[in-house]
Amino acid sequence: MPRTIAPRSSDTCRSHCPVNFVLETFGDKWTLLIIRDLMFKGKTTYGEFLQSAERIATNILANRLQRLAEHGIIEKAFLPTNRSVPHYALTQRGKDLLPVMIEITAWSARHDPVTNTPGSFLEAYERDRDALLTQLREQIHGTAPTD
Repeated sequence: MPRTIAPRSSDTCRSHCPVNFVLETFGDKWTLLIIRDLMFKGKTTYGEFLQSAERIATNILANRLQRLAEHGIIEKAFLPTNRSVPHYALTQRGKDLLPVMIEITAWSARHDPVTNTPGSFLEAYERDRDALLTQLREQIHGTAPTD
């Protein structure tokens, strides 16, 4: 039976600073890359995360998935058609990171001349950021793991 985790707060952190809370929740690049893969690349399984270009080590991946679940950012579930392979999905708390991920992506697109960010993303972002967020929210809320 999955354990219920109370939403994390800065009470358990070094300070109540909002930036510190984010850093202590996410802590490193791997965590945001897992969120990226869930949010934008449709990855939902351990094996799919291992196939990412950044080549995360298995022990780090297992640790970050567990930490994200403990912090209520993702949830782990098994599909009725395949109970042997866990699937991960963003919780509402995880989906609420969309604007942050969009800003990180836009910043990178502007400041990294060799980024692989699609030009269409930056054009849509600069034309109407709110419309882009609405479109991406609809995509994220409409996706569910499938077997």
